[in-house]
Amino acid sequence: MQITASLVKELRDKTGAGMMDCKKALTECEGDIAKATDWLREKGISKAAKKSGRIAAEGLSRVKTNGNKAVLVEVNSETDFVAKNEKFVALLDGITEALLNSDAKTLDDANALALNGSTVAAEIVNATATIGEKISLRRFVLVEKNDDETFGQYMHNGGSISALAVIKGGDAAVAKDMAMQVASMNPQYISREQMDADFIKHEEEIQWEIIKNDESLANKPEKVLQGILNGRLSKSLQEISLVDQVYFKDQDKKVGQFLKENNAIVTNFVRYQVGEGMEKREENFAEEVAKAF
Repeated sequence: MQITASLVKELRDKTGAGMMDCKKALTECEGDIAKATDWLREKGISKAAKKSGRIAAEGLSRVKTNGNKAVLVEVNSETDFVAKNEKFVALLDGITEALLNSDAKTLDDANALALNGSTVAAEIVNATATIGEKISLRRFVLVEKNDDETFGQYMHNGGSISALAVIKGGDAAVAKDMAMQVASMNPQYISREQMDADFIKHEEEIQWEIIKNDESLANKPEKVLQGILNGRLSKSLQEISLVDQVYFKDQDKKVGQFLKENNAIVTNFVRYQVGEGMEKREENFAEEVAKAF
């Protein structure tokens, strides 16, 4: 398979690894992005699991609740400067309110909602023309809770990250702390019990390859290597399991312990980081490509 510049750039944006390393990984893995990502992790070149969600586009997100209903929204712009524009912020707030009062399920549904005597789609087109940059509604999610549950919400840096947590038990303060935990530590699951067996097995294989590529461990006995593997796998899974994470307000306490002390459990959470998984323009890409090819 031909390894194209765009394929190399896609892998670099996902992993944060260098151009030449990305090209080599793709060559070794016959152009398979997923396998190349694992290859880079195994060689210690990339910590892709942590970098795959890095910010790669501009804009803002919002989280808002009303009774038993909540919404998270992300609207993108081309530059951070425009994301601070009053008209852009007003548009984002209007879209958020329209969605919160709707039963929209798709982006088409969202774009068809009424807003300012027009539609969301038309208002986005108007804003694009007025502001002079492409503006788009990227994604949203509507979340509902039960009467015995509590919403916690948090927006970081004006909306670069928005998080929502749903808890049972505890109180509003605990719920907000959980939203802040989600925003700051980016868990992928509530607990390890939610993790698919195939996911855990895959992560174990990644950690084992990392160990095999570590020359300092080359002569260690199998029993020692197994212990190292178990420890690294446990640490890796802890980092993405909410209840196993270190509580951001108390480094000596796990989130699970904090929740237990407050007679609370987390039943759901959502986190939006603006631009995660999207490609960001880089002015020096042509020069890098010339060096790599």
